[in-house]
Amino acid sequence: QVQLVESGGGLVQAGGSLRLSCKASETIQTLNAMAWYRQAPGKQRELVASITSGGGTNYPDSVKGRFTISRDNAKNTMYLQANNLRSEDTAVYYCNARRGWDLYWGQGTQVTVSS
Repeated sequence: QVQLVESGGGLVQAGGSLRLSCKASETIQTLNAMAWYRQAPGKQRELVASITSGGGTNYPDSVKGRFTISRDNAKNTMYLQANNLRSEDTAVYYCNARRGWDLYWGQGTQVTVSS
């Protein structure tokens, strides 16, 4: 069972930046992929960014060019650098990891962007 703990959320003005962190309880090198999802009130959870064990990344158009996902295997930590934040980025951001058929989730961290 992999435990995931997010941090770095908070209140930021539109146009500002945040860096979210997701620390895993064990080595992330055994994980097939990791990702960030978000869920705004009244909306479905959506993918924000993903990264494979080989370093391949994927972003939806809504955040492409503004968000960057990365991972530091030595620290067992994944990051999300979110720049030029908009009010529509306000949501709870969740860390996700996959190993084989198993999926793991963090508890989430709130990001609020004020306009």
